Amino acid sequence: MENTDRFLIEGGQRLHGEVEVSGAKNAALKLIAAALLAPGRSTLHNVPRIKDVDTMCAVLDGLGAEADFEGDTLHVDAARIDSYTAPYELVRQMRASLVVLGPLVGRFGEAEVSAPGGCNLGLRKFNFHLDGLRALGAEIELDHGFIKAEAPRGLHGAEIVFQYPSVTATENVMMAAVLAHGRTTIENGAREPEVVDLADFLNAMGAHVEGAGTELITIEGVEELHPAEHDVMPDRIEAGTLVMATAATGGDVTVLGARPEHLKMELQKLHDMGLDVENVADGRGLRVRVEDPRDLRGVDVSTLPFPGFATDLQAQMMVLLTQVDGAGIITENVYENRLQVAEELNRMDAGIDLFGGHRALVKGPHQLSGTIVEAPDLRGGAALVMAGLLASGTTTVDGARHILRGYDGFEEKLSSLGACVVFQSGASVEA
Repeated sequence: MENTDRFLIEGGQRLHGEVEVSGAKNAALKLIAAALLAPGRSTLHNVPRIKDVDTMCAVLDGLGAEADFEGDTLHVDAARIDSYTAPYELVRQMRASLVVLGPLVGRFGEAEVSAPGGCNLGLRKFNFHLDGLRALGAEIELDHGFIKAEAPRGLHGAEIVFQYPSVTATENVMMAAVLAHGRTTIENGAREPEVVDLADFLNAMGAHVEGAGTELITIEGVEELHPAEHDVMPDRIEAGTLVMATAATGGDVTVLGARPEHLKMELQKLHDMGLDVENVADGRGLRVRVEDPRDLRGVDVSTLPFPGFATDLQAQMMVLLTQVDGAGIITENVYENRLQVAEELNRMDAGIDLFGGHRALVKGPHQLSGTIVEAPDLRGGAALVMAGLLASGTTTVDGARHILRGYDGFEEKLSSLGACVVFQSGASVEA
């Protein structure tokens, strides 16, 4: 049966008030996987209650671990792992499931995971993961869509140089290397804040990881790890989404949990547009105030790995650019299919021109018109909801399942800021 989950948005409301971001999806998923490295019960606080986290917990359940929520605290007991095969029906839903490969082969010497799924953002090579694990001594076999890794004599330290600073590959290799014999160095590793958060958790478990957040990560292998307790970092992509939505609606919102060091390039681009985002006095977040988005000006944006402009905030910036004065060119350098949201925005009269395969010319200001659109992926779906806030009339965003994968209480948070957003499940439609 077709999934008919959707968001209904009545446009025209300025966002105002105070809102707190949830824990980071892209950190929490890897931290949950890392809990597999230690026998016993690890505890993670500030875990977002989203579909992807539910999927990762189900993956761990299939391996024999126990994952139990208590509010936004997640307890993961990995004392009794009785399977080293991640279930296909779960891994195909979410590409991040691939990160159980490193912990399993690191602790148990074997793992089997199906090739990952997730958002349709284009070709996703996972050879960086496999090459890194091979360098650590794992024997890798691709068999009918499954990745099988074995290291019966354990892993050993190695020098690993990534051609591209892949976040999940860096994290996968880090998690495998913490139990390897000897020293591992990762050059050209990802520098994202989520990598630093994972390293902090691993070190709390007894690992020796240095240099996370830089291009050179050094890991001294240890014999064993122990369970630990950790607070998941706030979600910088949710924070950026709320900041841009506030700017686009001409609102006044304090985004609690937003950290300026996590949004360096994004805040620089907003400053270039004429928007000053101020730090809340006690360092608890960021305040955004815009009288009229038409007083802002267009800028050019190119997505790059951190500390560059995040590809996960590109679609939201595209929506903001439709409201400001002048033109801006967005260049997508990370995922080749990520500009497809422009086609849906054009159904709302955004007037975006696509050219060169990975560039979009956005001219503003445009009055968007409410209509029925389809979320192409997680971040594109959030951007369409954001566009609905600006549009005249009613906007229906189908494919809400994408958005639910990554935003915790999205409609409740927007509604608390004065937006008119309603989530409508397929069950309620059929009823």
